[in-house]
Amino acid sequence: MIDQSFPRDLVMISAVFGLAAFMWSGWGQEGPPSHPVFRIILGVFSAAGLALMVPSILAAIRHWGEATAIDSGTTAFTVYIIVVWTEIIGGGVLAFLAIRTGHSELVAPLIFAIVGIHFFGLGMVFTQPVLHLAAVVLTLIAVVAYFLPRDLAAPSFWCGLLGAPVFLAIGLWCLLAGRNATAVS
Repeated sequence: MIDQSFPRDLVMISAVFGLAAFMWSGWGQEGPPSHPVFRIILGVFSAAGLALMVPSILAAIRHWGEATAIDSGTTAFTVYIIVVWTEIIGGGVLAFLAIRTGHSELVAPLIFAIVGIHFFGLGMVFTQPVLHLAAVVLTLIAVVAYFLPRDLAAPSFWCGLLGAPVFLAIGLWCLLAGRNATAVS
């Protein structure tokens, strides 16, 4: 599930997934159920995201000069830029339309779906099958978050509660695989 050919990419994926867990847990605080335990759980996920980012960033800095799947000037780099900008522009347009039509509660699951879908493209760019796993699971979470009861919690809560553990698990997996690959090389 993880290709260890580019350890630097793996630890960067881990850093980005730690950041994503932190951010989505924070957004989930927008409208959780009334019981305080849910805010605590989201806070723990946020802290875990930060805790994952630190060793990931340090490892990325140590191995920055190593090979990457997206060397500047390559087709992979160009596709990476296209995928990321498509995600940003698409997310902005969909968020604008959702808000404009009075459905601001849909912004989080729409953005979450775009995040999930963009990992299909990035999985090919980085030749990293684990990103395809992330794409499937995160996109499904976005769909589920859309349908879960809004009178109990905002869709952003469901994205954070269900998505943060996925980001943390896959991020940790990538960090461990990246560290293992750098120890071997």
